[in-house]
Amino acid sequence: MQKRFTQLTMIFLLLALSYMSWGQDMATVADEPDIPDRQVNRQTGIWHGLYTKYRLSERLFYYGEYHVRRNNYYQNMSKLYLRFGVTYLLDKYLEVTGGFVNPYSWASNPEDTERYDPVVPEYRFWEQLLFVQSVGRVKFYHQLRFEQRWKRKNDVGAEYKYSNRWRYRFTTYVPINDHTLRPGVLFGAFYNEIFIQNGKHIQYNNFEENRTVLGLGYIFSNNIQFQAVYMWTYGQQSAFEFRQRDIIRFNIYHNLDLRRDR
Repeated sequence: MQKRFTQLTMIFLLLALSYMSWGQDMATVADEPDIPDRQVNRQTGIWHGLYTKYRLSERLFYYGEYHVRRNNYYQNMSKLYLRFGVTYLLDKYLEVTGGFVNPYSWASNPEDTERYDPVVPEYRFWEQLLFVQSVGRVKFYHQLRFEQRWKRKNDVGAEYKYSNRWRYRFTTYVPINDHTLRPGVLFGAFYNEIFIQNGKHIQYNNFEENRTVLGLGYIFSNNIQFQAVYMWTYGQQSAFEFRQRDIIRFNIYHNLDLRRDR
């Protein structure tokens, strides 16, 4: 099982690198005459997240993610993000999850209702593989996530368009004031995630985004964990338009064992 997961991860990474190199080749074309220069839009934000995992049976869990995301730090509402799923534990190292996502996106100028719909919903199905490793005092997570998305812009009358998104995320937790991750322990958190997308309407930005996160976490109890992290993102929005974001994230992780016969 672990060998298969490693092979799948390597295939995904090779695909990601090929798309990234293709995007870089597109960017170098901007040096030629009559081709627009690369434009980088810089944004800031603060995201709040609640992650839940509730055990229903020996191998079955309910999984949920709930986010409030704001731009320009707290000035503007950006997204309300609702992810629901069911997780099945294959063994102590590998689990699979699938479910539904319902994000809501706010227009950058919601007061202009003649041109923009203030809030627009998006619809997704999603599937995920999560592989956990422990090496000494360090814990590693390899996450492959696949999404089928129906989304539209906030422009009045804009149509929904379908696309696929492929994500690989590498996460590591390192305990600071102890040798193991347990209640009362402060730990360092790092992760890097690659986003790739494809669809009929996606021509130049198959490489959607890369996110790098660094911060601290604290395990309050067996059921509650807190994290405060800084996230830097860089992604391609069109042929010559890119986006760079500096985001502060505050996350709460909550888990419960709801089995009656435990």
